[in-house]
Amino acid sequence: MVCGRGGGLAHNRCNFTWRSGGARLYALAMTLRIALIAALAGLTLFTSACASRGGGDAKDTAYVARDVETLYAEAKSRLDRGNATVAAALFDEVERQHPYSPWARRAQLMSSFSYYVAQDYNKAIASAQRFLSIHPGNKDAPYAYYLIGLSYYEQISDVHRDQKITEQARTALREVERRFPQSEYAADARLKLDLVNDHLAGKEMEIGRYYQRSGNWLASQLRFQTVVKQYQTTSHAPEALYRLTEASLALGVPEEAKKYAAVLGANYPGSEWYEKAYDLVQKHGAGVTAS
Repeated sequence: MVCGRGGGLAHNRCNFTWRSGGARLYALAMTLRIALIAALAGLTLFTSACASRGGGDAKDTAYVARDVETLYAEAKSRLDRGNATVAAALFDEVERQHPYSPWARRAQLMSSFSYYVAQDYNKAIASAQRFLSIHPGNKDAPYAYYLIGLSYYEQISDVHRDQKITEQARTALREVERRFPQSEYAADARLKLDLVNDHLAGKEMEIGRYYQRSGNWLASQLRFQTVVKQYQTTSHAPEALYRLTEASLALGVPEEAKKYAAVLGANYPGSEWYEKAYDLVQKHGAGVTAS
């Protein structure tokens, strides 16, 4: 699967693969209040006091005790029909009513998946983390770690905003790759890590260009060096080398500028950034040859 690059990375959704086979795209559920009222209508009993008044608040409502198979089937049915938020609440109810059954373990993971589909990523993460804390060695642990990584990944914002979530996505996806390198989720985690790193490099470039425009050449140089050292395989590396050439000339060290231009020519000989760097160095009287 390949996601798009660029700003608004959170909107470039990748297709999601569920363990049972091909993915099914679920429609976003109705708003929580309306959906829960609809779902719980068949699952609640009014107290006798409530009945005598002909109504009541949520505190007057109690869940009907159901056998675990029926309750789980209802949750799965809601998920299949696109009511992911309701499904998540019902999977949570499976765990609450039947905490020691094998169904409870399965419901925990399905709850996390349902919250993910409903784009309630914080709850998806919390549910998956709870599953891992109780069942760390379970065969579905790789999928739980993967869900956590996906939930952070989907929240990545454009490079103009704080990148804390991006860092959390990178940490979570690295954990999938580290713990389960041969799993079916590791390959997709590696792909997403490439995109996350490209995003983080883009943020460094944005800050570096800002310092450059402000005439703070040393600060800009440090940002561009970070891109070259830590994100050298990203799409931002050629521009970072060109910006380092610019910064070195501005700081009065033409030999450094020549070095960066040569590295740029050796690795990206046909790029526009090398042509610009070559012209810039020649203009300042320091010839450059690719190393």
